[in-house]
Amino acid sequence: MKKQALLCVNLAVVLFGLAGLFAKWIGLPALYITFSRVFFSSLTLGLWLLVKKQSIRTKNGRDRALLILSGAVLALHWWSFLYSIQLSTVAVGTITFASFPMFVILLEAVIRRKRPSAWEISAAVLILAGVLITVPEFSFENSLVPGILTGMVSSAAYAVLTLMNRHFSDKYSASVIAFYEQASAAVLLVPFLFSGPVISAFSGKDAALTVLLGVFMTAAAHTLFINGLKGVSAGLAGIISSLESVYAILFALIFLKEVPSLREAAGAVIILGTVILVQIIRGRKES
Repeated sequence: MKKQALLCVNLAVVLFGLAGLFAKWIGLPALYITFSRVFFSSLTLGLWLLVKKQSIRTKNGRDRALLILSGAVLALHWWSFLYSIQLSTVAVGTITFASFPMFVILLEAVIRRKRPSAWEISAAVLILAGVLITVPEFSFENSLVPGILTGMVSSAAYAVLTLMNRHFSDKYSASVIAFYEQASAAVLLVPFLFSGPVISAFSGKDAALTVLLGVFMTAAAHTLFINGLKGVSAGLAGIISSLESVYAILFALIFLKEVPSLREAAGAVIILGTVILVQIIRGRKES
């Protein structure tokens, strides 16, 4: 059972890592890719819940409103993540995204009105240092800087989403939460599709890739990850999830011929090393 759970979690993280490459493969603006991703993912999850005959009814209107709000946060996260990669590289987008534990630490301190511990402050500083190392020079003329800043927006949005999901995890199943978030994200993104250049039609390649991204790299990967959590501790799952950036950079090297710079590699080592250490410390405290 544990071997199967480990396989599910690792396979899910591999698929998550591969998802970043679609920002380069699909010849569409990040907004359209994001919409396609949540549309096909929510459709897949909706059909899955229908087959399982699982109710999607919320306990009250407040929960429904918060789930829709979390869908808006999810839309912001995925758009900024994909846009960050389009502005820079897969390595920059995934490395800055990996810094989200820093925002989780800061947000938890604000929400709980409790001063973070010394090790939490140290971890946040190290993660920020890892991000700053990837910046060759602070100039908007350098294409990496907008990519890094957009990636930090994605990271902050994911931290907010993580805390919101923790709030719902005791009330609803992961599939129901994901369905609400992704379906509401799709609906909320519709008006923005008409705010920029209107794309009349997708190419066959772009259409196939957006379906693949939504169904397999999002809905299927999410389901595998949640199923894996039944037999794997949260701490171990967090450590495995940290490998998403490693997989993404490796896939980008193989399929896109993107070779990370020494700065990007150093930043990745610092951020991922700190994130893994945080997961280990938290796991020991919880146990």
